[in-house]
Amino acid sequence: MALSPFAPASFPDLPVIDGVRFASAAAGVRYKGRTDVMLAELVAGTSVAGVFTRSSTRSAPVLDCQAKLGSDPSTPAAILVNSGNSNAFTGSAGEKSVAAICDAVAAATGVAADRIFTASTGVIGERLPHDRITTVIEGLKGDLAPEGIEGAARAIMTTDTFAKGASASIEIEGETVKIAGIAKGSGMIAPDMATMLVYLFTDAKIEQPALQALLGALTDQTFNCITVDSDTSTSDSLMIAATGTSGVDVTESAGFTQALYGVMLDLAHQVVKDGEGATKFVEVRVTGAATDLEARKVGLSIANSPLVKTAIAGEDPNWGRIVMAVGKSGCQADRDKLTIRFGDILVAEHGWVSPTYTEDTGAAYMRNETIEISVDLGIAGGLGTVWTCDLTHGYITINADYRS
Repeated sequence: MALSPFAPASFPDLPVIDGVRFASAAAGVRYKGRTDVMLAELVAGTSVAGVFTRSSTRSAPVLDCQAKLGSDPSTPAAILVNSGNSNAFTGSAGEKSVAAICDAVAAATGVAADRIFTASTGVIGERLPHDRITTVIEGLKGDLAPEGIEGAARAIMTTDTFAKGASASIEIEGETVKIAGIAKGSGMIAPDMATMLVYLFTDAKIEQPALQALLGALTDQTFNCITVDSDTSTSDSLMIAATGTSGVDVTESAGFTQALYGVMLDLAHQVVKDGEGATKFVEVRVTGAATDLEARKVGLSIANSPLVKTAIAGEDPNWGRIVMAVGKSGCQADRDKLTIRFGDILVAEHGWVSPTYTEDTGAAYMRNETIEISVDLGIAGGLGTVWTCDLTHGYITINADYRS
């Protein structure tokens, strides 16, 4: 699989988060010799929050995690994730696999089963060979280390071409608070939570209800504003663990909120940049909509359009396809008030192509790796931004051969 043109030269240097230890291993869930299981152990007192896919066919691990949110934070917690098999659409066998994994983690670590959160990502509809995972858990326990987050990031990859990480460190009341996050996601990416797996860790102190509310609000501004292919996964999980080991209460901290937003947006952008077969990173800004919600709907209509995305892949400045996508969104729009720009280039206004626009200028702009499309509807003050990538032959190749 070709490396994304946006892949970083190396995995970022993430700060150690006090109260979290990581380990990873090759269990052979689907491929031999490939690191495919990660374990994170969290100290007692850790608040855990999460948002998950709203798919009506969500996986057994997702349902189990949703049921466990709000469990007693005074005891330790653990997160175990495998790649290669999503344990989705596997009937009662899926629930038995989750229980078997949680029991094995509990036996190895002493963490109560209701504080063990699992996730699985990969092929849908095949029973999870959970015995391959339970066999390596004792070894994972022995390998736990505060510096093991990069291995964890690599273990959760499926069609990703690079491991994704981001971090922030901020000063609050004279003390340093740290945030580190990892994510996986490349295909089956559409806004309905995050459509991926994301794990965030911080040494901040914050109660679970407040952390849950904050995570939900920031997800709507980040992971719910990205799309690769308009498909929503059965396994989407975004979780944050706040160990409280810094002793700094961030419940009312605007600085912490902004820092967490930055980490989440960074990871969201990395997922789009690693979209299956992607060669372009595309930002779609919509202004002048009737409401912010309508602005996002118009933005997603543009970002999800196969015609728009293939035009971008072919470096074709086909602005007519953007007009089409605005019109099909179902949102309030007026042809004669619509304005379209590629970057700083005015393309169309007043219901027709701008007299200053030339096809050569538009084509030259489309050769950039990062593309900005701006649409002003001229209706009211609603605005929104979404991020996507182009749609290339590479996407077809990856997904046509996914189970081969």
